[in-house]
Amino acid sequence: MDFVKAHAARLYAVVVAVLALVAHFVPDLPSVLILGVVAAVLGTGEAVQRLEDGKTVAAYTGQYRP
Repeated sequence: MDFVKAHAARLYAVVVAVLALVAHFVPDLPSVLILGVVAAVLGTGEAVQRLEDGKTVAAYTGQYRP
């Protein structure tokens, strides 16, 4: 879990890249499935952004411990 918290943005970027490749190279996927995954990825992106913002605030206030 600590690894995920420390590298959330990087993991998110890798997952999004893999999903884009799958959507491109597997043309038989239904568009409804792709749109559902896109919606879930956007929600996860929001969570990653909040985690990174929290780390930034903690760094500014001197409370950040990697």
